[in-house]
Amino acid sequence: MNFSNAIVQKPGISYSEGITTSNLGKPDITLALKQHETYCRTLEKCGLTVERLEAAPSFPDSVFVEDTAIITGKIAVIARPGDLRRRGEEKIIEESISKYRSLVYIKEPGTVDGGDICQAGNHFFIGISERTNHEGVKQLESILSEYGYSSSFIEVNHTLHLKSGLNYIGDNYLLIHEQFLNNPVLKDWGKIVVPEKEAYAANIIRINDYLLVAEGFPETQSKLKQLNIPLIVLDMSEFQKMDGGLSCLSLRF
Repeated sequence: MNFSNAIVQKPGISYSEGITTSNLGKPDITLALKQHETYCRTLEKCGLTVERLEAAPSFPDSVFVEDTAIITGKIAVIARPGDLRRRGEEKIIEESISKYRSLVYIKEPGTVDGGDICQAGNHFFIGISERTNHEGVKQLESILSEYGYSSSFIEVNHTLHLKSGLNYIGDNYLLIHEQFLNNPVLKDWGKIVVPEKEAYAANIIRINDYLLVAEGFPETQSKLKQLNIPLIVLDMSEFQKMDGGLSCLSLRF
């Protein structure tokens, strides 16, 4: 997972008004801003040039910029968010992405959230969820195929997005929630299973020589340490409250 750039967007004053099912209470915006800045500095430590977009108060969830696009080595696909309340966030980042990649678009009636898309080398796992529909999957598979990428789809039933429960570590290994353990699509992949009580920890990011993990999940960290990849542990409390994880906060390419 070799990256050189990332795009992020600061949480705004309306952040606590965003969409969530976590029942963990309202986020503290001051702490969220501090955690976000630590996250950005961590990306830089991993070797990335980070473009910081200003907050968009009209879109409380816009800090979760990953959902707006899928950036590959050859093309960028501008998503079409599945929740109407987030429709429009994708337009904010178009100009930034267009500096690096040609753009193609998911079109109505298709919906795709970037959080449902997990790239593993030249293969893409595409989640079918409440946010990403079959038409969106069909369009995305066609686009990826045109540029030489393979893909397969996975039904998402117990998490918000696919990447809430499945992420690529590298070297043919996936970190997964147990709901995906016996999925035939994953039969040829190595798997590290996250304990149910640490389900949130399934959302990790591999960036170059580092693996970013959320703080507070010792069993998952213990399993990941066996891979001998340097771990960077980050406090994600104020983003967990809004159903957001490590991958959600950036577009990496």
